[in-house]
Amino acid sequence: MILKGSQRGSGQNLAAHLLRTDDNEHMSVHQIRGFASDDLHGAFKEAEAVSRGTKCQQYLFSLSLSPPEDAHVSVEVFEDTVDRIEQRLGLEGQSRAIVFHEKEGRRHAHCVWSRIDADTMTARPLPFFKKKLMAVSRELYLEHGWKLPRGFENAAERNPTNFSLAEWQQAKRQEIDPRWLKQTLQDCWKRSDSLGAFQHSLQDRGFFLARGDKRGFVVLDHGGEVWSLPRMLDVKTKEVRARLGDGDTLPSVDDTRRIIAERMTPAIRRHVEESRGQFRERAAKLTDYNQEMTALHRAARDRLRETQKIEWDAQTRTRAERLPKGLRGLWHRITGKYQKVRTQNEAEAKVSRQRQADERQKLIEKQLEQRAVLQALVKDLRKRQAEQLLTLRGDIGRYLKFSRGMNTTTPTRDISTGLKLDR
Repeated sequence: MILKGSQRGSGQNLAAHLLRTDDNEHMSVHQIRGFASDDLHGAFKEAEAVSRGTKCQQYLFSLSLSPPEDAHVSVEVFEDTVDRIEQRLGLEGQSRAIVFHEKEGRRHAHCVWSRIDADTMTARPLPFFKKKLMAVSRELYLEHGWKLPRGFENAAERNPTNFSLAEWQQAKRQEIDPRWLKQTLQDCWKRSDSLGAFQHSLQDRGFFLARGDKRGFVVLDHGGEVWSLPRMLDVKTKEVRARLGDGDTLPSVDDTRRIIAERMTPAIRRHVEESRGQFRERAAKLTDYNQEMTALHRAARDRLRETQKIEWDAQTRTRAERLPKGLRGLWHRITGKYQKVRTQNEAEAKVSRQRQADERQKLIEKQLEQRAVLQALVKDLRKRQAEQLLTLRGDIGRYLKFSRGMNTTTPTRDISTGLKLDR
């Protein structure tokens, strides 16, 4: 189970994020403990109000718990994990809230604690919380027999293609998988030992090397988007200069964009847009299926919730009728029968609560399996789209190579498009 925690303020923004149902297919507030309010906004307002009596700005500790994709994790396991983390981090007794989310066929949880100790009016310190969370995470993988991520087996094998938020958003704007982009540039770097070899390797993939204004070496894709080369390669600028030189001979970003605009033919642009259009059309159909499935799943959970409520109310009335009132009730207390009946009622209520919890968990797991089938289709579509765009980028690189070898004075026409190809 991947555990990610952070100290933060802005409780109202966090509550709004946790309660979103547009970004999550299912959302449920599982527990609010230690707050007077019974809703997230009110609870986090209380935490903020208490923090005003201290100098603490980051008065909340927010934790996300993400199990492996193929694991069926019960509510009890999530609760046990939260309790274990609470003890490891020194947050015992602090007010907390637990929220469950389901998205793309996976279920994960969020737990938020108030860091402010109301007795001492100080914030609970959280030294080395990342290392402690990593230790708990490793324990969970071993206890449940889940396959350890490579980064847990050896820190040197962690995924090198992790992006910052800004890099991820930039890649999303360009409809490029950031992991593929980073891996592609790193692969070109590994295959090259000089400036010329690196340029050729990049252009085979449809990328262009340029001289940046402040960032030194940069890479542009066929759309003219600029990426910092050292950042994409996860190396220092001096290492890049050691292999590629100072880059004075490279064109500027503006010149490179003009070259891209001249060499990108309308035919290839049309192929790229057509591929993206087909992907959006197919993705829209899957999105419609997902929305329909989500509505059916929500309705099924509502029906089960209502059925269980009716059943629980009926059982509660039956148990209450077993306890006599008045003089008869007093006699039962004196003889000890009252306590026996009460113990029996509590045992039956406990069994009933567990049975209903098992019913809810069974329904959730069944729905997650159904959603996983649809998610497999989504992943396959994304994979095929990435492969198709990769092929088109290779075509762009090959065309650029071809255009460089043409006669610079004699115009030629592309036999497939009829376009005049001038240098």
